[in-house]
Amino acid sequence: MTDLHRYLDDPAFATTRFVIIDFEGTTPAGCPAEPIEVGAVILRPTPRRMECVSRFEALIRPPAHAPLTEADTRQTGITARMLDDRPAAPAVLAGLDPLLTDPPYLLVAHHAATEAGILRRYAHACPSTAAPMLDTLALAKRCRPGLASYALDALLTFYGMAIPAGRHRALADAEVTGHLQIRLLADGARAHRWCRLDQLRDLAGEPPAADPHAQEFLF
Repeated sequence: MTDLHRYLDDPAFATTRFVIIDFEGTTPAGCPAEPIEVGAVILRPTPRRMECVSRFEALIRPPAHAPLTEADTRQTGITARMLDDRPAAPAVLAGLDPLLTDPPYLLVAHHAATEAGILRRYAHACPSTAAPMLDTLALAKRCRPGLASYALDALLTFYGMAIPAGRHRALADAEVTGHLQIRLLADGARAHRWCRLDQLRDLAGEPPAADPHAQEFLF
């Protein structure tokens, strides 16, 4: 774990499981975003690397007030037929909860306000996701101030990381966000001497809850 070994001296970091999560969703006018797919990757620190211990992905049938649009299909490749027989969000997220059996957890997402808003609204279905959250967009701003863009694709390009073929599918986006997180942690340890979990949470901790009346576009 080049440069990441510094964090392992912090017991809080060393014992935390990092849940990198991504939703694809619809953006109904005047309502919060509704998920149509979830992907999650659970990582744990080891002396050699951040080890993947579990993955989760599932399609989600959106509620009637938030139907899939042609724009959603163009972006994700997900069609209405793919969602017709899928469970609704509470049932799908309940399937994630049994994987989260080894706390403490830190949720990680890019532009995390979107994921935080969805998880808060469906917390009754997946109570284990009621954990602190780290925003890789905010962390990138602290790690690399002055970039023209902090969108996920822009950061991948900046770091010379491949944009995945499945970009805008939830598991592919969660996986690449996990790779970005590792790169940012190493960069921060080297350039800024970050070495503790509490520093990371101070730098890029959970954002305010998403405005329930605003559309959320940054999936």
